[in-house]
Amino acid sequence: MKSNLKKTVLIATLACGAITGNAFVGKPVQTIKSVYTNPLMQASTLPFGAPDFSRIKAEHYMPAIKAGIAEQRAEIKKIVDNKAKPTFKNTILAYEESGKLLARATSIFSAIAEAHKTPEIEAIEKEAIPLLTDFENELNFNQKFFQRVKYVYDHELSSLQGEDKKLLEEIYKGFVRSGALLEPAKMKRMEEINKRLAVLQQDFGNMLPKAAIAQTIWVNNVNDLAGLSQADIAQCKKDAESRGGKAPYCIVITNTTQQPILANLDNRALRERVYNASIHRTDGTGQYNAYPLVVEIAKLRAEKAELMGYNNYANYSLSNAMAKNTDNAYAFLKQLIKEYQPKAEAETKAIEAYARKTQGADFKLQPYDRFYYSAKMKKDQYSFSEDEVKPYFNIDTVLVNGIFYAANKVYGLTFKERKDIPTYHPDMKVFDVIDANGKQLALFYCDYFRRPTKRGGAWMSPFFKQSQLRGQLPLIYNVCNYAKAPEGKPTLISWDEVTTMFHEFGHALHGMLSDCYYNTLSGTSVARDFVEMPSQFNESFASIPEVFNNYAKHYKTHQPMPADLRDKMIGSLNFQAAYALGENLAATCVDLAWHCLSSKDIPTAEGAKDFEAKALKEVGLLNSQIPPRYSTSYFNHVWGGGYAAGYYSYLWSEVLAVNVADYFAKHGALTRKVGDSFRANILSSGNTKDLMQIFSAFTGLKAPDASGLLKARGL
Repeated sequence: MKSNLKKTVLIATLACGAITGNAFVGKPVQTIKSVYTNPLMQASTLPFGAPDFSRIKAEHYMPAIKAGIAEQRAEIKKIVDNKAKPTFKNTILAYEESGKLLARATSIFSAIAEAHKTPEIEAIEKEAIPLLTDFENELNFNQKFFQRVKYVYDHELSSLQGEDKKLLEEIYKGFVRSGALLEPAKMKRMEEINKRLAVLQQDFGNMLPKAAIAQTIWVNNVNDLAGLSQADIAQCKKDAESRGGKAPYCIVITNTTQQPILANLDNRALRERVYNASIHRTDGTGQYNAYPLVVEIAKLRAEKAELMGYNNYANYSLSNAMAKNTDNAYAFLKQLIKEYQPKAEAETKAIEAYARKTQGADFKLQPYDRFYYSAKMKKDQYSFSEDEVKPYFNIDTVLVNGIFYAANKVYGLTFKERKDIPTYHPDMKVFDVIDANGKQLALFYCDYFRRPTKRGGAWMSPFFKQSQLRGQLPLIYNVCNYAKAPEGKPTLISWDEVTTMFHEFGHALHGMLSDCYYNTLSGTSVARDFVEMPSQFNESFASIPEVFNNYAKHYKTHQPMPADLRDKMIGSLNFQAAYALGENLAATCVDLAWHCLSSKDIPTAEGAKDFEAKALKEVGLLNSQIPPRYSTSYFNHVWGGGYAAGYYSYLWSEVLAVNVADYFAKHGALTRKVGDSFRANILSSGNTKDLMQIFSAFTGLKAPDASGLLKARGL
């Protein structure tokens, strides 16, 4: 999922509205003029306040951000200067409604900075981050304002109900977690830490795509690409042309450790080059070295936790999650590791034994060989290859006849593409989202194709969140990184890419079907170890026969995938399942290991690589054949995004998702009755209720049941 712009957490929220109040009284004429010429500083005239990207230019962002800061500063001052006794209405509601201009500007800029970061946008981001961090500190440590919030919390919490009570709790606890109760010296240090972390996280996020581009593998001879399909070879040629043409072909490094292209490359030496380029992209052996950034970020986070009274950052972070603390997280992981290890060992031995049939008895399987021989073994066992099924996964058909079809069956939604809404890139599409009663619910944007200006990975985020108070419909976007086919050709994607589309759309549904009064509580504003549940559950629809048969159609003949090929593919989904679980477990334990350290125990940059190896060895996951999905030096979720001490949430949420999928399977996977219940209890609720309560309200379970996870993964 999306990790937001490395900036202020701005409790002020996303909404569309004109500039209000007296923020510009006494300002220079040029400032006032910009209100009328800057499209970010005035309400959009497009449907539902959609960003008008036909008018928004790079030069508009900083003036809008600065004006937004000034406006919200004035709004907060008005709350503080109110002589009346603090109340929910004059303090909490007033705060909830503040900062609309700033939220609009930052949410739109965040989208651009992540998905289309030109050098100009990167320069703006570098200027904006310190300003936003300073303002976040200004808000978090405004003691006069916090005392009003605290007064309301102390005097009105017990008398409030529903969303009013939850909003007050979230705002008060947000200030406390930010350090509002600290003594002045510690508060000052917290401000310094926040400023430095914002810069470091931005630097880390900016380094990764550049490092990946620098590690591009150039190929002079097409014969070296033997094993790839003609479509993949054409993509290598297209990628080479778009990256300067240093050679006729190139292989682009993706964000994960293992590279999908290794499954088909016959040339072992080239496989080794690709793998080494991946694992060494930012570890100090090349132009880029992320370890100094990692070490400083880890040390500052640990110090931040210590200022707040926690022994490490992980416990500080998890105190606001379903897991609650590291003991619970590790107990969950250790149970999985214990059951996983023998299966992983058997899987590796089986692949090596298979390879030795053709390579000789002394052949030693290397990490860059695993995908290659595993793919061949899978083809032999199930008599099909990924290249055979790809023609049935046209990206447009997957979206309309798969993702939208399932959403229609389960939730009654329909989708209509519209051409009148401008986007930030011509590859994007926009759809109206219509409810069963004909009422418009949202706008859905999708941006699926990779480009050099887009960071790696896939995510969902809102331009604007849903809010009844503001009369705002959600404007939600999904972003992925798929290779776009040459002009005039259909874009065919892999099964993994199909499930990623379903996954991110699950997040989109969580945002689009939100039905909350307050913006702060709506949509995906939930704990990190809950937010991945709706998305992981939505993946289950991809393989339900009725849905699958509706979208898995050959791009030329439009005929459904033959039953025998479909059965082979579906039957093979859990083939070599230990690898997928193992790489996730390893990455999770790397994340927790770093964030369970005290500030004095953080290793040096030179010792960072050894620390990772030691941490993995201690939990039984040091395995060259199954490396972490993301290693320390390119773990953007953790060092550049919002998953610090939280990567475990993918597995934790998967347990919740398996429980939900089991309920659907038992009561009707494609029935409106079950879908409406899931929508009413979970998707529409945002963060308005206790998350365990809303999970239990739907599933009937008093607690998540982890027993089905390994079974669901075929283990």
